[in-house]
Amino acid sequence: MPDEIKEFRISNDAIDDPAELSHRMAEEGYLFFKRLQNPDKLIDLRREMMTAIQRSGWLVHGTDPMDGISDISTQCTEGDNEYSAGYAEVYKLEGFHRSGHWPEVTDMAEKIMGRPIMPFPQKIARIWFPKYTEHTTPTHQDFVHFQGNFDTLTCWTPVGDCPLELGGLAVIPGSHKVNRVLEHHFSLGAGLLVVAPEEHADEFEPVWHSTDYEIGDTLIFTALTIHRALPNTTEDKLRLSLDNRYHPVGKPISERMLDPHGPSQLHWEEIYRSWTSDDLKYFWQRADNPIVPFDTSYADKGFAETLELAQTGNEDALYRLRRTARNDPDSEYGRTARTILNEGSAPG
Repeated sequence: MPDEIKEFRISNDAIDDPAELSHRMAEEGYLFFKRLQNPDKLIDLRREMMTAIQRSGWLVHGTDPMDGISDISTQCTEGDNEYSAGYAEVYKLEGFHRSGHWPEVTDMAEKIMGRPIMPFPQKIARIWFPKYTEHTTPTHQDFVHFQGNFDTLTCWTPVGDCPLELGGLAVIPGSHKVNRVLEHHFSLGAGLLVVAPEEHADEFEPVWHSTDYEIGDTLIFTALTIHRALPNTTEDKLRLSLDNRYHPVGKPISERMLDPHGPSQLHWEEIYRSWTSDDLKYFWQRADNPIVPFDTSYADKGFAETLELAQTGNEDALYRLRRTARNDPDSEYGRTARTILNEGSAPG
């Protein structure tokens, strides 16, 4: 493991001690478990998801989808229309959505919180190409993207072994104790927002922790814990993982979290069309959770910074404007991006 990254603390010893789990979460902002989830179930899910990914043309034709051998010529990411087309095939899978409700995870979330919980309807799969470092998920706090309440927990699970070079998740222990949303700025990568932990060294030690994940390993952390993805530096392996979120029943939930993940460009009716059972369809409507508006100010600030940087010729900002203008032309961001680019206000 690189010198700048330390090993996670393993919490399997406290798996049946809710008080100790809550204490560790309060102190460190994360819990890491070896094989909390059944590897056999994840192997089955990997085959189902990777087969859908192969149908989308992102894996080398004729290879075993379980090997996840990427066709690098098809590199794309969230925000690209070509990514949405492939992602939708994964997002329709009933097994993918059902994995967010597996009792080994929901029971653990309830132990940590000490009260009934509900999974977010919006499940997320991360499909990450190799040699695509500039688009790696940047350093951030989850609250800016999911909102609702600070008590939300994120559960990150690789769907397959995920050594450091494949690009697992890393966290800064204790960073959640700032107890507030820090300033985020424009960045490439999923979410398009980044925070600079070194600017807060007087509040927590900006030291990263991660591990060589094995299938079944599970990382759970708070909405304010600073984290990032490590770059996928492999030659040809696609990284596949699950992002599931859980919050206490009765706490506010952002209205956007009741919708499918945006890059899928799907509605629930389209997702449910091929499902064989009905028990998880619109499950959140049976829970009493106040629904609150989604605050766009974080994204708006990031986009305003994009415009400012584009004026100076910043290549990352220009890339983001061109992609937004091409892939989301009818949105307010898309119209603004087209105007800036067409007027020549931004170089290139």
